[in-house]
Amino acid sequence: MTDDLTHHDETSPGWAPRPVSLAVLAAVLILVLIFAPDVLLVVFTGLLVGVFFGGSADWLARRLGLNRIFGVFVVIAGIIAALVMFGVGFAPVVADQFEQLLQRVPEAISDLRDRIAQYSWGDALLARATPSALLSAEGGASAAGAVTSTFGALGNMIIMLFIGLYVALAPTIYRKGVIAMLAPSLRSQGKDVLMEIVNTLKRWLLAQLFAMAIVGVLTWLGLWAIGVPLAPVLGLIAALLAFIPNIGPILAAVPGVLLGFSQGPTIALLAVGVYVAVQSLESYVITPLIQQEQVSLPPALIISAQLLMGTLFGILGLALATPLAAVGLTLVRETYVARYLEREQPDARSVGASRR
Repeated sequence: MTDDLTHHDETSPGWAPRPVSLAVLAAVLILVLIFAPDVLLVVFTGLLVGVFFGGSADWLARRLGLNRIFGVFVVIAGIIAALVMFGVGFAPVVADQFEQLLQRVPEAISDLRDRIAQYSWGDALLARATPSALLSAEGGASAAGAVTSTFGALGNMIIMLFIGLYVALAPTIYRKGVIAMLAPSLRSQGKDVLMEIVNTLKRWLLAQLFAMAIVGVLTWLGLWAIGVPLAPVLGLIAALLAFIPNIGPILAAVPGVLLGFSQGPTIALLAVGVYVAVQSLESYVITPLIQQEQVSLPPALIISAQLLMGTLFGILGLALATPLAAVGLTLVRETYVARYLEREQPDARSVGASRR
């Protein structure tokens, strides 16, 4: 009798392992999104760090014949050495330039306000943009919240690094853990989909880092050529904010254009031209060339994902919108489209319509 019940439970449609395993995974993901979305974003960032460490270690292992785990430690040691060298050789200069930037941007804003006030419409515009709200009680609370969030961000960064380190050192453990939650009949497909997601993130990271470096160098050289002060630190800001497509370059252009105004309207217009030229080159030449055989996401999808993630989760969601969109697109393509829709046999009418 027990054998009959067991056999009935395993074969009954109401207890089929395939849909139940998928439903459990979906339910867990939905619950985390509802009750702890920030945790999910921190974990995803840690996975990105792990993909970077692991991908770099795999590259070293193939080129130098190293053990993969040893390759991870070589990568981390190389990053630490680079940071130390940067700290010794360039950090004082960069810190000095950042300090000058913090001093000169308010001066540039004041100069811009004086120029706007010279026009008849300037007073009305400036009246709507007063900074008095920043001195109110809410402004003080916001400042206190910013300090608190800074300490929270440092803690999150440490958590991300440790997640990335553990994933890079032993990816098989975590991959097997995820696949074990699927029904046995789905595990082979799940492994293929998971590997495709990892490969997608590796290609996206490689393309993104290369594009960020090019954007930073070109912005630095362009601003230096037209005489904008603090061009190196402005190039560094442009490189870092290039991690956020579409919106990041706009944010990066603000301090450069303001400092251009401090040198005169002509320099400001030239600075706008530099940022537009670099962004156009990155969007229409650099990124398409890098991503010819890598990750290609529709621009409308990227902007929509940024709006959604930025509204729901703030700056971290905005920064992670593109890789999350890449993962989502890969999941849809590899599961819903390839393994569900494409299995349907088209009828004669649809075949005829597609040929016409």
